[in-house]
Amino acid sequence: MIPRHIKPELLTLLNEYPIVTILGPRQAGKTTLAQSLSDYAYVSLEDPENRQFAIDDPKAFLKHYSGKTIFDEIQRTPHLLSYIQGIVDKHKQNGRYILTGSHQLQLKEAITQSLAGRTGILHLLPLSISELDAVNISFDTFEAYIFHGFLPRVYDQKQRPHTAYSNYYQTYIERDVRQLIMLKDSSLFQKFIKLVAGRVGQLVNYQSLSNDVGVSSKTIQQWLAILEASFVIFKLPPYFENFGKRVVKSPKYYFTDTGLLAYLLDIEKASQITRDPLVGNIFENLVVLEALKARYNQGKIANLYFYRDSNGQEIDLLYKSGRELLGVEIKSSSTWNSSFKKSLNNFSQKQASLSKRYVVYSGENRVFSNGLEAINYTQVGRIF
Repeated sequence: MIPRHIKPELLTLLNEYPIVTILGPRQAGKTTLAQSLSDYAYVSLEDPENRQFAIDDPKAFLKHYSGKTIFDEIQRTPHLLSYIQGIVDKHKQNGRYILTGSHQLQLKEAITQSLAGRTGILHLLPLSISELDAVNISFDTFEAYIFHGFLPRVYDQKQRPHTAYSNYYQTYIERDVRQLIMLKDSSLFQKFIKLVAGRVGQLVNYQSLSNDVGVSSKTIQQWLAILEASFVIFKLPPYFENFGKRVVKSPKYYFTDTGLLAYLLDIEKASQITRDPLVGNIFENLVVLEALKARYNQGKIANLYFYRDSNGQEIDLLYKSGRELLGVEIKSSSTWNSSFKKSLNNFSQKQASLSKRYVVYSGENRVFSNGLEAINYTQVGRIF
């Protein structure tokens, strides 16, 4: 098992709340993280017998687990949350339950109604580069990181990445998301998700996707929302505070695992990424994802954005902390070029002052006299 950087925050929340809910993609390591706490009983609600018992007689079901308990994939029985609320309100014991879930849509409303003020919430994404580095797993190129992806099972079981993500897609994503969409034609969904992969890191154009898939623009928005709620993709919102009408207000979407992205782009070996016309966008996905992991692993909300205006001025990644803005320009190049600084300098001079400026690329670290830093992509986590 590869130790997770989020664990100290989990232990802290268990001392502060009666319930901690761990949300994240399928196979990201939620169950393994929860079970690393040996004093908790474990119950999988994916198990048909457990689930049916919980549905038929929730009070009797919960009486079977009078001590500290993990309820895995709680979205399968969301009605249990109101009964759990009653138990924690009565006993007032912190760290009583750990809940895990992989579908926000099914859980968000139930948690808001039943567990408001009673649960700490963590978001666990697949492994980060720094977590791999801590156990001496590393690659020489960003293409290798992207291709291998970050699912723990790929490393624990030494699986072949392309085959692993093919099975992951068919076993979890296609099944789960199709159930939520209630779509009979799997080829239509496959066409849709491959088109989303082909536009990774680009401003979303609902009408263009609608035309290419052959469904309405409203349906495209619903499907994207379901992919996001299932932690297959995540949305990077635009930053437009006080910048007027010239600022672009459409979001971008990225994948929560680059291995899945590579699979959906029909990439069968790492060397193909370098030659792919989307290499810049794929690298950008890796960097933005590492930033998001760094924030979530500290138990913090993302506060990550991008900026673009109608004149083409753009910052790939902005991080807001209080009134301060940190700006990041992302380049897949391994060779430094002074033009990489241009967007950051222009934004800081014309739009809003940046407290810190970074260029993330695949080359060596550099520090400039004006405070700007160029850092290697493997170190992204340290700046957030």
